[in-house]
Amino acid sequence: MKDKICLFAGTTEGRFLAEQLKDAADLTVCVATEYGEVLLDNIEGIHVHTGRLDKDEMTVFFKENGFCRVIDATHPYAQIITENISSAAAECCIPVMRILRDTEQDASDAVFVSDAAEAAEYLAGKEGSILLTTGAKDLPAYKNLDMDRVWARVLPLSTSLNACADARILSSHIIAAQGPFTYDINLAQMKMIGASYMVTKASGRNGGFDEKIAAARDAGAVPVIIGLPPQGSGLTMDQAVKELSETYHLKKRKIYLIGIGPGAKGLMTADARAAVQECDALIGAKSVVSALESGKPEYYEYLPDKVLDVLNSHPAIRSAAILMRGDIGFYSGAKKMLEALKDEDVTVVPGISSVVLFASRLGTSWDDACLASMHGRTCNIIHAVTHNHKTFALTGGDNGPDKILEKLCTYALGGLNIAIGENLSLANEKITRGTPETLKGSSFDPLSIIYIENDNLQTGATYGIADDQFIRGDVPMTKSEIRAVSMSKLSLSPDSTVWDVGAGTGSVSIECALSAYNGMVYAVEKESDAVDLIRQNSVKFMADNLTIIEGSAPEALEALPAPTHVFIGGSSGNLDKIIKLILSKNADARIVVNAVTLETQLEAAECAEKFKFKEFEAVSANISRSRKAGRYHLMTSLNPIWIYTMQGGTIVD
Repeated sequence: MKDKICLFAGTTEGRFLAEQLKDAADLTVCVATEYGEVLLDNIEGIHVHTGRLDKDEMTVFFKENGFCRVIDATHPYAQIITENISSAAAECCIPVMRILRDTEQDASDAVFVSDAAEAAEYLAGKEGSILLTTGAKDLPAYKNLDMDRVWARVLPLSTSLNACADARILSSHIIAAQGPFTYDINLAQMKMIGASYMVTKASGRNGGFDEKIAAARDAGAVPVIIGLPPQGSGLTMDQAVKELSETYHLKKRKIYLIGIGPGAKGLMTADARAAVQECDALIGAKSVVSALESGKPEYYEYLPDKVLDVLNSHPAIRSAAILMRGDIGFYSGAKKMLEALKDEDVTVVPGISSVVLFASRLGTSWDDACLASMHGRTCNIIHAVTHNHKTFALTGGDNGPDKILEKLCTYALGGLNIAIGENLSLANEKITRGTPETLKGSSFDPLSIIYIENDNLQTGATYGIADDQFIRGDVPMTKSEIRAVSMSKLSLSPDSTVWDVGAGTGSVSIECALSAYNGMVYAVEKESDAVDLIRQNSVKFMADNLTIIEGSAPEALEALPAPTHVFIGGSSGNLDKIIKLILSKNADARIVVNAVTLETQLEAAECAEKFKFKEFEAVSANISRSRKAGRYHLMTSLNPIWIYTMQGGTIVD
């Protein structure tokens, strides 16, 4: 059986609590006026009592209904009602939860008065139009002012209009409307009448106080605030909701994860706008959230753990909009955010991505393009460009357009046709066309998008690149046939993290980089002349995801990220230590060792036994190549090589 609760409402706080408690308790909501009853429209499953109750009537009402808790969410100025609720509940031995209002808006530049009479006295000695937003009840206090200066915003009720007439408010100066009033509405009304002053009560954030103060400041109107009376003891809405949640197990918060589009309000979808309007608060990066000017509480956090901190520290936020620029399914933080919010009731609202907008601006399609992002992530943009006719790439942070242009020029791609889009959809939108060579050195917004066209694509398999394709020098190199077998044994994925230990000319590193094009390859080499060759070959083969580490293994490996695959072409007698370090980084790393000398073959066999690999294979490769001798062709044998494949080892001390 549900607990019987009596909620005194008539305010936005009251409606909020009614919505939260309607399924958790047998709820009766008391409102004094028909307007208070209107606030409760469409809330099913509650009992509504309309009409004022004095202390004795409350006492009888409490006893007849057998309430176990009373919640006082009346207006802070309704002090007599609060006193009556407290006295009646005490007589019936029923606990009372008093809700206090709060505000986040700084009103330090406002004029504070104690009541409407003092506000009228202050305004009598001033010039300029006045907007009264305190309702019809206080209007008589202003009837001696010059009525040409006064506008009154009241509820669209006959009683309110009669009060305006009694106070001599001109009919053309009556704004009859029902709130809540957003910042935009407040600002528009103040600008419409040219308000020099705006009179309000310190009604708290949920009473629209913040929106009125912010709008008055931007409209150039002085806020005249009828000071908040002492509220006594009670709970903030956050404290109250936390307590009620623990007692009545309120329903989960409703979270909307929203893609707002490229930035312009007009490009937000109708679903996104509706979700924003429905929510209690907005959360996201400041540039995204503040641009909406919603008038709702705003929290400028975008990292998942920080967003959770906001939600957990504000239990009264029962519905929140987490805003992300663009589309939440296209290189956004939505994936990590959804993981962090797995215990919440989350609805994903997609948006328009910058790629879709940019493609329309350029008059081209995007369904046949490679889509990439270099904003806060690693991306092999050179592979994308060399293997796709069209590439769209998001830029940002340290990888702004200037870095991309420089990189394209480094890899001999400076003649490609490109377009750079900045601040798409905003007033300062700019689209620049040219080539990397002609645009290099120009300044661009780091947060941009680049479109690149390439008609000269790279094709063909990468395993076993011909030896004469590499820049050689006198450094030893793994021959193409052995490379092909070794690569097949490595079994790389596009996103593999590879170590090439003893990289030599970098031939294996290059093939690994071209295969693991979305991963990273680390070429570890101790000889400086070999390091220079690796650098030259990485540029020649456009292996932008190859990082050169100069030094000896295993010391040079310690700071590297954990590998998924390792090729060892040279170990300088340290194979045991190298493999031990690999396994300490990733026990499931796949290791391929090329052994030319008998000593390395022995080391590899001993390591296979010592580290108890679940998978172990040894292949002996004897390769012969033809050579011309007069009108004949003879076969010349290369050094025989043992190729060891190991995976799933265990470190044994």
